[in-house]
Amino acid sequence: MKWGVAVLLVGVLSGCDGGEEPVAAADFGEQLFQDARLSESTFNRFSCATCHATTPQAPAGRIDSGYTLHNVTARPSWWGGYETHLLDAVNFCYVNFMRGVTKLEPEDPRSRALYEYLASISPDAQAPALPFTVVKDIDDVPRGDTARGEAVYRAACQNCHGATHTGEGRLTELASVLPEVTQDYDRLFPGIPHARVVIEKVRHGQFFGVGGNMPPYSTEALSDADLGALLMYLGL
Repeated sequence: MKWGVAVLLVGVLSGCDGGEEPVAAADFGEQLFQDARLSESTFNRFSCATCHATTPQAPAGRIDSGYTLHNVTARPSWWGGYETHLLDAVNFCYVNFMRGVTKLEPEDPRSRALYEYLASISPDAQAPALPFTVVKDIDDVPRGDTARGEAVYRAACQNCHGATHTGEGRLTELASVLPEVTQDYDRLFPGIPHARVVIEKVRHGQFFGVGGNMPPYSTEALSDADLGALLMYLGL
């Protein structure tokens, strides 16, 4: 498996210096996968598990920006073919969304442990690459059903942004409160329809200086129909 360089398999990794028992590499990798402290940034609240399930199919009622990582080490490429080394694909998330200051290096024990965990949830020898279609030019989408939009919000947005209107339960105070944040758009994005800004944030994430630290939603992750229903629910 391509990890950038040949992967040295790790049997155990010691815990902290407090005399803890050694931890199996895959177990340590699972801990890192679930923990936002994988990134050294004090502003980061994302873990790998924030955007990725690990089951063969994503759980019902969950719409993630990222694919499930079941069989991830068996795939020939990632990010729609843009990354051909798994560690580079990990680092794309680690730097851009988890605020990692420097990339994870192949010999870093955290990299090795993450690989061991990802390999443990990849039972097949080979798995197909998965498409990731980014909408190049942002355009409006037809509005949909409000009830569907509410379900989409709960599945795709609420984990990070919390409840609508209050933000209750949001992952971090840096996550905007929806739809109230659009009240600032006339000042921040003058002349641009509020819905167009939200579509930009959803489709392009934090890129182009619009979406904070948000990851992008490809058309495979979130259809235009579901996006239109979401906009209807948000009153946009």
